[in-house]
Amino acid sequence: MYVRTTVASAMTALLLLTASGCSVMRGQENTANYVDDAGITAAVKAKLVENKDVDAGAIKVETLNNTVMLSGFAKSSLEKSTAESIAMQTKGVKGVRNQIVVRP
Repeated sequence: MYVRTTVASAMTALLLLTASGCSVMRGQENTANYVDDAGITAAVKAKLVENKDVDAGAIKVETLNNTVMLSGFAKSSLEKSTAESIAMQTKGVKGVRNQIVVRP
């Protein structure tokens, strides 16, 4: 009985992973948009990590239809605006929604 339950659970998990791996996020028209957005997110995160004035670990980056949303916490308004500037200067970004909260 335990083996049957384990196999059934493994098969269900595999099916869910396979099905969700090919899906496109809500609000995106096709897989190409999803790939573009994922590339933008990765590029913004990499630039935040490279910048010494920004704590990249405290900032979350999400992209939908070439618009980047920044959220999380910054230690100053300068750090918040620097993160926004970095995101805006990233290739492919059409807009930035800066939801970072300044918390000294």
